[in-house]
Amino acid sequence: MSAPDGSPVGAERSIGQLFASATTEMSALVHDEIALAKAQLKQDVKRGAMSGGAFSVAGAVLLFSLPMLNFALAYGIRTWSDWNLAVCFLLSFAANVLVALVLALIGVVFAKKAQKSKGPQKVAASMKETAGVLQNAKPHPRPDDTKVLEERVRNTKAIEAVARSSS
Repeated sequence: MSAPDGSPVGAERSIGQLFASATTEMSALVHDEIALAKAQLKQDVKRGAMSGGAFSVAGAVLLFSLPMLNFALAYGIRTWSDWNLAVCFLLSFAANVLVALVLALIGVVFAKKAQKSKGPQKVAASMKETAGVLQNAKPHPRPDDTKVLEERVRNTKAIEAVARSSS
């Protein structure tokens, strides 16, 4: 297994390698968040299109169905009830308006869903939060390099001594 920069895991990496790795990972994170924002925006556009489509269908139904449906429904009511023809035409018109209202309510529901969705705003806030965390990040203080080297030499000599005594 290896780190993103190709060095083996567990091996000590230089500050330059760590910085390169962090830069690569940050770049990948930014690209992923941009892709997420695009996907959420596409979904919002689809919802808006559904809303507009529902409103358009509601208008078309009301406009194009009124003449034919009014006549058919009015004469049908007249045949079944023997009511006055004017009352039958009013009832058929009321039925068409009811259908148009139901379709308009469907359009309102989709419009509210599209308006409530704050996908790109959430992604932008997340990116700002990530950038804020990275700006405030400070490296841990490192011990003096000579002390670290001396300690490694001592540890290596101790390991060699144990290895010689056990063989």
